[in-house]
Amino acid sequence: MSTRDPYEQSYYPPVPTRLVRWMRTNWLWQFVRFLILNAKMLRMVRKH
Repeated sequence: MSTRDPYEQSYYPPVPTRLVRWMRTNWLWQFVRFLILNAKMLRMVRKH
């Protein structure tokens, strides 16, 4: 098992960018993603 040295780049988790944080918290963007996902599911269900 390899050990990680403190203060090394791989020691810290990645920090989300401002854009990623905005996309995760913006209700309008989440609603658009919800509609897209539902449209994909409906298209898949209609094929069967």
